[in-house]
This record gives sequence, structure tokens and C-alpha cells, in this order.
Amino acid sequence: MEVDILELSDRSAKFVLSNVRTAFANSIRRAMISDVPTLAIEYANIYDNTSVIYDEQLALRLSLIPLITDIESYVPQARCPTCGGEGCPVCEVSLSLSAEGPGMVFSRDMISSDPKIQPADGNIPIVDLKKGQKLVLEAIAHMGYGKDSVKWQAGIACGYKNMPIVSIENCDACGKCASECPKGIIHIEESGATISEEDLIKCSICRLCERMCEISAIKVSFNESAFVFTMESDGSYSARDLVLNAAKVIKGRAEELVGILDRL
Repeated sequence: MEVDILELSDRSAKFVLSNVRTAFANSIRRAMISDVPTLAIEYANIYDNTSVIYDEQLALRLSLIPLITDIESYVPQARCPTCGGEGCPVCEVSLSLSAEGPGMVFSRDMISSDPKIQPADGNIPIVDLKKGQKLVLEAIAHMGYGKDSVKWQAGIACGYKNMPIVSIENCDACGKCASECPKGIIHIEESGATISEEDLIKCSICRLCERMCEISAIKVSFNESAFVFTMESDGSYSARDLVLNAAKVIKGRAEELVGILDRL
């Protein structure tokens, strides 16, 4: 297996995964979306709410605020060895909020009992309080999985495609393929059509260029064992940590399966 990183930032990444099967590539994608545990607000004890938003709607908004997650310090509540799912400092964290209008209440106004656990984005609006309106609450965040609820889904816009392969031979430089290409990656020179290595990865394998070529000079296919991944994180983890944690999940399941088979 080989990994070639093309782009990497705190919240997004683009890389090429080579020498793997489609099933493995898809397992990485699914793990990033649904199997890496994250923290999200599960319960809200609302002590005072005189805003225009109902308590239930307010709790829903709170649950969708991404929280920076420390996977080393917290465990999913369903698997908590300390409390058995009842709730304890190992599987949950408390965030309090006390605000009075006038003014907009943002996610940064929430105070966490654990300084390491904070909203991933402090500028998420929660509610606009008018003069005299108050909001006092305590929110309880639990570790959970994206497969159980979207609020625990750390990976967003995670997808992949096969690495494109485009071969051009005996081109007459008519330009029809270039005009039809939706990505605009085909360039016409005196010797014929060309695609740079940097642009090749942008190919969507739509094959419109191939259909427009009357002399069959251009052929489009793909590498069955190489995949171009694009992914984004909601901020619960950095893009790098999300991919690594997804790989650890797959490794852990494989080891668990081997252990089960050894006992048979």
C-alpha cells in the first residue's frame, strides 16, 4: 500500500491510495464517516430559556455543534468500562452556558468542564437574545459513532474515485475533445492533444472526450488498484488524525476477527 499526499490542511485532505483493493478503499471511507467515535451533545438541562426558540429546537442546535475530541481521554459511552453506559468523566463531558440579551449567543460562549474539549468553531450562532431574554443551561456531551447519529459524524464529504488513465495516440489536433471536456484539462498543441500529470488527477472519467474523437485517438480508463481520496473533517479531529483513526479502527477490527478465528 502506498499513500501520496496531494493536499493537506487542518480540515481537509486529498491523497492517492495505491496498491489496494476497492473494498479496502471503501472501508477507509466508511470508517471516517461512521466508525471513528466523536463527542457530541446528547442531553441539555435547560434551566432558563426566555428566547424565541423552543427548548427542543435549542437542544437540537446544540447537538450539531462539532466538538474537538480527545480520543485518548474519552471512550464511547456504550463501551465505557467505568460506568457501563450510565455516564461518567471517562465517557462524557459537561458544557455550561449562561447568557443574557441583547446579543447573539455563539458556540464560543459555552464553558467546558474539560479545557481540551471545546467547540471546533467558536463562531456558530446558537440564538439571538433580545433585551431581557436569558439562556441558562448545562449540556452533556457523550462519545458516539456516526453510524448511530449524524451529530457524531466527524467525516464529511468523504469520497474517492479510481485513478484515471488517459492515453492519446495519433491525434490530429482537431480540438473536439478539448472543447467537450467538462474539467478543461485537455490542451491542444501542434503535435495533438495533451494532459499534464497535474491535471490528469482532475479527470472525472466521463469519457466525453473519447466519444467525441472521430479517429479514436484518445482512450480513457482507470487504475483498479489506485484511488484518489478527498475528505473533510467537521473539526472534531484534524484531517490527518481522522484518516489515521479510521485506519486504526479497521486494524482493530481485523485483529478482533483474527482472535475470534483463533478461538474456533
